Amino acid sequence: MFFYNFRRQNLNEDIFPNGAAWMSGKFIKLSEARIPVLDWGFLRSDATYDVAHVWKGRFFCLDKHIDRFFKSAEKLRMPCLINRNKLKQILAGCVKNAGLENAYVEMIQTRGMSQNFDRDPRKSKPRFIAFAVPFGWILKPEEFEKGLDVAVSNIKRIPHSSIDSTIKNYHWLDLVIGMFDAYDRGHNTALLTDEENNVLEGPGFNIFSVDEIGLGTPDRGVLEGITRQTVIDLAKELNLPFNLKQLSLQKLISSKELFATSTAGGIMPITKINGQSIGTGIPGEITRKLHKIYWDKHTDPTWTSSVEDLLK
Repeated sequence: MFFYNFRRQNLNEDIFPNGAAWMSGKFIKLSEARIPVLDWGFLRSDATYDVAHVWKGRFFCLDKHIDRFFKSAEKLRMPCLINRNKLKQILAGCVKNAGLENAYVEMIQTRGMSQNFDRDPRKSKPRFIAFAVPFGWILKPEEFEKGLDVAVSNIKRIPHSSIDSTIKNYHWLDLVIGMFDAYDRGHNTALLTDEENNVLEGPGFNIFSVDEIGLGTPDRGVLEGITRQTVIDLAKELNLPFNLKQLSLQKLISSKELFATSTAGGIMPITKINGQSIGTGIPGEITRKLHKIYWDKHTDPTWTSSVEDLLK
């Protein structure tokens, strides 16, 4: 009886956010989406993924996310066997089945499993999974004026020479340890550095500095975020100069403005680094301008695609 109740408690759908998933050729409840314990994605973090978002019923920059997903899977030598149009229908179907207008939509491919748990990854069959959940924020809209208070962690980011940083992956232990380090010190989240103490990125976000010569963002050792690229594209549109370059901690602290970029929130001001105020201590003019045009683009059909149209 105890075991029965334990299972019911742990499978209770109340612990899951509203959402829907797709696995093994069909749409299912989010609570039913799971992988076997012997899947390499679980045992080895041998997987890639990408996350798009839907705002007011429209995907933002969906093709760019799919492009990166396909490239990551190719680089990991497990190319996705689902074609682009089918993938779009699956992602849109997850949003539709979840009944969401604003959503965080994830596509995942794991290495899968080999027969008899053979340790040769070439003998595994890749597994594709997708799901949609309500849109989530790194910095909530009502906290925009306050901005993020970020700690630069002593934890070093996994180097590009070990894991290609342009492949979106689940190797997050360095980021998670950095987050705990930041929480222990009273900050919102963390930024990690490389072995030369150049600041790279945080858990799920890139970083931009604004100074007298324009925008700057790390040129290597980081995931080339879709929102990061969106900012670069918007900077060109607004005739704002930008540079891809290394960023030291001192460079960050002396910046006029700092902001983070992520699918989970867009363009988010960073107003403190290690407890020290950046610029005036409030979101700056460039950050505000980019933030506004970024969200304005969410109704532009050249940047977005309708969930309903993708299902036709």
